[in-house]
Amino acid sequence: MVKPCLSVKPVSASLAAGRTLNWQQGLPSQPLPRLQQTFELYLSYLEPMMEEDELKRFKELTEEFQKAGGVGERLQRGLERKACNTENWQLFEHVKVLKKAINLPEKEKEKEEFLQDQWGLRCSDVVSVQALITTSSLFMCAAELTASLLDVKTMIDNETLPVDYLRGKPLCMNQYKQIMSCCVIPGLETDSVEYYTHKHITVVHNCQFFVLEVYNNDGTPLTVDQLCVQLERICKSSLQTDTEPVGILTTGDRDTWSKTYINLIKDKTNKESLSAIQSSIFTVCLDGAMPVDEIYDRSAGVQVLYGGGSQWNSGNRWFDKCLQLIIGEDGTCGANLTHHTADGTTMMSLLGHTLAGMKKPQLTQSPMEPLPVPKKLHFNITPDIKKDLEEAKLHMDKLARDTDLVVRIFDHFGKNVLKAHKMSPDAFIQMALQLAYYRMHQRFTVLEEPVSLRMFRLGRICNVNTNLPAAVTFVKAFDDPQKENSEKVDLLEKALKAHTRDIVMVTSKNGIQSIIGPPKRGAMNMSYSIMDDHIKLCWVTVDTSNNCTEVKAGSMIQALEDALLDMRTLIQQTSRPEL
Repeated sequence: MVKPCLSVKPVSASLAAGRTLNWQQGLPSQPLPRLQQTFELYLSYLEPMMEEDELKRFKELTEEFQKAGGVGERLQRGLERKACNTENWQLFEHVKVLKKAINLPEKEKEKEEFLQDQWGLRCSDVVSVQALITTSSLFMCAAELTASLLDVKTMIDNETLPVDYLRGKPLCMNQYKQIMSCCVIPGLETDSVEYYTHKHITVVHNCQFFVLEVYNNDGTPLTVDQLCVQLERICKSSLQTDTEPVGILTTGDRDTWSKTYINLIKDKTNKESLSAIQSSIFTVCLDGAMPVDEIYDRSAGVQVLYGGGSQWNSGNRWFDKCLQLIIGEDGTCGANLTHHTADGTTMMSLLGHTLAGMKKPQLTQSPMEPLPVPKKLHFNITPDIKKDLEEAKLHMDKLARDTDLVVRIFDHFGKNVLKAHKMSPDAFIQMALQLAYYRMHQRFTVLEEPVSLRMFRLGRICNVNTNLPAAVTFVKAFDDPQKENSEKVDLLEKALKAHTRDIVMVTSKNGIQSIIGPPKRGAMNMSYSIMDDHIKLCWVTVDTSNNCTEVKAGSMIQALEDALLDMRTLIQQTSRPEL
C-alpha cells in the first residue's frame, strides 16, 4: 500500500463561531458506483496480474454475479437503499472488526490481528521530527506541544478551526471532532471507541502513568510554564525504571488483550487507573533515548511508530489512545495516531495547526493559584496478569524484529521539477513504484493508493488500485531497447493522465472505492511527502514469516530511487524541456 502524505490547505479565517462547519451541510453525498462499472474497473485492475485462464475464470464469475435477480443485483439494491437513508452509504466504524471472523489458521491468527489493529491502522500517520526544538529541555518541548494542541482542541470545540480545502473545494471537517478525548476499548467480539468530556491528559514516563489536569479553576488551559512545572514533577516522581510496563499489553493481539483487560478491571484500583487513561484528552509519552541508526535514519520513525521494543519505549505507550504525543530525551518528537476515528490527511493537518501554534507568542503570566500534584496511577499485578505482560513483551519484540522501516530523503528533485514539466508529482511517483517493483520481480503486484473522500459529507478514505493498463504498458516498455525514448515518454504521459483521471473519477463521480483492510504478511506500506526540491520516503514492511525477501524496505527504497532517476533521465534525453 502506498500512501502520499498530502497536505490540505487551511484557508485563513476570522475565528467566528460556527466557521468550521459552515460548509458541512452543503457538501455533496458520496456517490454510489454502478455495479457494471465497478466490475469493468475491477477486471481491468486484475488483468496485469493474472494468467489468461485465471482472468477468463474471473470474468465468468463476475458475469454470474451480475445476472438479473442475482446476488450482485440484490446487494446493489441494498447499498442504494442505504445511500438514500444515511448521510454516507460507506460510513462504517473502523474499529468494529469482527475478530472472530478472520479466516486464518490458529497459529497465524494472532499475528494477523495484531497487524490489523496496530501497524495497519497506524504506520501511515506516524510523524516524527528529530530535534524539533534543539535548545529546549524535554519538559519545555513537551509543554509547548501540549499547550498548542490544547489550543487547537479549543478551536475544534468552538468550531473556529479554519476549513480545509483541496483543489479549491471545502472538505468535511467532522473528523476533527473524533481525534481527541477518545479511546479504543477492547472487547471479546469487537472493540469499540468511547468518547469523553474530561479535562485531563495522561503522561507516561518510565512506563508509569500520571493524570495531569490541564485547565485552571477558571477554565483557562495551563500555560507553557505551568505545564513545564507539572511535567518536571512527574519525571521526578517516576525515576525508577523497574515498573511493570502495563502499557505494553496494548501491543498484543486483540483477543489476548481483551481477555487480559477483563481480568484487569476486576480490581477496583486497576479499573480506576484504566478509566483515567481512557478518558484523557490525549497521552504524552516522555521517552528515553533510542539507539541511533546511522544507515537508514529510522530510529526516530521506529520510536514514534512502536517504541523500539520492550527494552526501549514500547511499554511507555497506551496504543488504544487515539492520539499520543511522543517526546524523547534525544530530541525526537512525533505523534502516534490511529485510523480508528480519523484519516491520515486530517491527522497531518491537525499536527500542522499544532506546530504553527508553537510559533506564536506564549502567555507567560501564569495564574497565582497553586497547582495540584499530578496523580500517579497504580496497578495491582496478579500472577496471571504478570504472565500476560511477559507474553506481550515477547509478542512486541517479535513484531519489532519483523518490522522493517526505512526513512530516506530523495534530494535529486521534487515537485517543482515535475510541475514545470506539467506532470502530476503524485502520479509520477506511483509510476516509479510500479517500475521499481517490476524491475525487481518481473511481475506486477497489487498497488493501492489511499485517497481521501472528505470532499463528500462524512467521507473517510478509500483505496484506488494503480495497476491501470496504461501504467502496465509504460512499465513494460521502459527498459525495452527496441522502444524509442519519445515513445516511452508518450507512454509515461498517458499513464500519468490515466492515473489522475482514475483519482478524479473516484473523488468526484463513480469508481471502485475499496475500504482499507488489514495488511497481509509481507505487505508493503509506503508514505511519501513531495516537497519543492526533495521527496521524503518512508517504507515499512512487516514479515511475520521471516522468509519473505522480496519486500525488504532498504532494497525497495533503492529500487524506487533508481526508477525516479531513470525516469528523469528518460525525459532529459528527449527534446522536451530540460528537467
